[in-house]
Amino acid sequence: MRHHDPAVPTCTGGPPVPGTGHHPWHSAGCPWPRSHLPVGTVPPAAPAPDRDLQLLLPGALGHPLWHVSLSCRPRASSPSTTSTGDPGAPPAHTGPVLAPSPCVDLALPPPMVLELEPAPLTPAPAVFWTLDPSGDWYYCWITIMVLPVLYNWIVLICRSCFPDLQEQHIVLWLSLDYLCDALYLLDIAVHLHTGFLEDGILVRDHGRIRQRYLSSPSFPWDVAAVLPTDLLYLRLGPGVPAVRANRCLRVPRLFEAFDRWETRTGHPNAFRVAKLMLYVFITIHWHSCLYFALSSWLGLGTDTWVCPNASRPGFAHPLRQYLHSFYFSTLILATVGDTPEPRREEEFLFVTAGFLLAVLGFATITGSISSVISNRNAADAAFYPDPEPVRHYLRAQGVGGRLSRRVADWHQHLRAQRKLPAERSVLRHLPRGLRADVAASVHLLALRRVGLFQSWEHGVLQQLVLRLQPQVFGPGEFVCRRGDVGREMYFIREGRLAVVAEDGVTQLAILGEGLYFGEISLINIKGNTSGNRRTANIMSIGYSDLFCLSKEDLAEVLVEFPSARAMMEAKGRELLLRMGKLDVHAEAVAAAAAEEAKQRVQALETALEGLQTQAARLLAQLESSAFKLALRIERLESLPGGSLWPARGGRGGDSSNNSCWVRTPISG
Repeated sequence: MRHHDPAVPTCTGGPPVPGTGHHPWHSAGCPWPRSHLPVGTVPPAAPAPDRDLQLLLPGALGHPLWHVSLSCRPRASSPSTTSTGDPGAPPAHTGPVLAPSPCVDLALPPPMVLELEPAPLTPAPAVFWTLDPSGDWYYCWITIMVLPVLYNWIVLICRSCFPDLQEQHIVLWLSLDYLCDALYLLDIAVHLHTGFLEDGILVRDHGRIRQRYLSSPSFPWDVAAVLPTDLLYLRLGPGVPAVRANRCLRVPRLFEAFDRWETRTGHPNAFRVAKLMLYVFITIHWHSCLYFALSSWLGLGTDTWVCPNASRPGFAHPLRQYLHSFYFSTLILATVGDTPEPRREEEFLFVTAGFLLAVLGFATITGSISSVISNRNAADAAFYPDPEPVRHYLRAQGVGGRLSRRVADWHQHLRAQRKLPAERSVLRHLPRGLRADVAASVHLLALRRVGLFQSWEHGVLQQLVLRLQPQVFGPGEFVCRRGDVGREMYFIREGRLAVVAEDGVTQLAILGEGLYFGEISLINIKGNTSGNRRTANIMSIGYSDLFCLSKEDLAEVLVEFPSARAMMEAKGRELLLRMGKLDVHAEAVAAAAAEEAKQRVQALETALEGLQTQAARLLAQLESSAFKLALRIERLESLPGGSLWPARGGRGGDSSNNSCWVRTPISG
């Protein structure tokens, strides 16, 4: 599609270049119109005769992307061209004019025709199916891949060492073998479609994913694990499953799955113990299979150390042979003793290797279990306060009896009910946004049960949960006493509190879950006769779980949300009226004084603005007068008809005391 603007300027001066029919460039002396290109566009070189120059200009003529064709060919006469009366002059150009901009100038030779056509749309790249390595689908897949890996590590060695087991279930084993091979091949395909992170962004480009996997160290091992070594069955027969030993090379997939499970599980310590027991079982399983293979090679039942032969009752079945071998290997690896003494060199070597493996295994097991226990203790110490320093302090100060028992009960309650008094320290390493989400998911429902917050905005509650400090009070413990300076307000998350009289026994009211108190001391309500002092005694009946909000944190939140401040002040005023703690006259006087002060401030601001305006005006006048005076002096000094020179004279011939400047004309 072509767009033309009939108001384009033309250049009619200068003949065309002989032999070309084209006019020279502006740099040659002809004042042709100049077009301006946006910043970042490379100016084109001078086009050859009868050749179009293609430019890609974004935003030309209101379209987001256009191809601009600069044609250097002379245009034929048309009704839209304007004749200049000169038969040798070029026809007027009627193409569109690009909007001028303070950018790179490009001189265009007339007649230039700007042919604007929409740029062809680039086809979107094909979207390939990709897996997020941290997503749920990938997690499910590596969980599935645990099964074929464990199958090959457990079953292959058993089938290789127990020939009867292989022969009795040959069809079942071959079916499971080729099912595992199919999962291995499918796992390679999953690798080719699993994205990776680059600069924190998931890469989904199929070409880059494929190149990264093919060049990774795991690719040769994955290929080696699926090599068709089963073809050796044609020569050795199906009774030799050891030809599939290369299938055990996919064990890194098992370790990856275990790492993901340990990260996602809610009981990592129990998972570590279970993983350790699995490794122990596989070790004993392999040792028992090798023991039976050695016994078969030496001869079953030839001595007391090897496995009995089939002539012994019950040992004709493979299961009984396996259980005997597993029991014998457990005795060796556990270094329990009570095993038959070896009689041959091969038996001595096998037992010695088993003892060495047992020493290493016991060291590993002991270290792993110790690590699990220490990690659990470290986690508990990070979450819950350690009672030992407090107990040591109480013993050192000679404090005991009922008070010491209360301290011990408080620590025991925290651990039994899984309550964390120091949530901020636990979440301090998380970024602020994630910390707000975690705090909201834990406390937001409890916070919404508070009557004061039910009508508040979600943004206010998001800010509050970051500043709430959980506190636990024991039975009979006072949360606040009447007359104390109030620096916090409390929200009851769980438990029951009592408003008691001065005797500390008489209960005037019961506060339950979702209620709050202490806000009057934090809000500056005009007419409050109690000031920022507590107006009641609050005592915990049992163990109470409260949220504490300090005065500074509340003021910081309410500054950003004035509507919430107004609602809290209104509720506090109602409570003071019911308690008789609000002086209405003093409130009116304070409100009038505040309004008067506000009006005074506004008047002072208005007067200050007026003074600033007058000062600016006087300063401008002073600058103008100084500028005019300087111009006059400069003009007087540059006059050609006269000069300024000092003339001295005075009374009594004393010319030294009286002097002046006299203007004297200079004769021509």
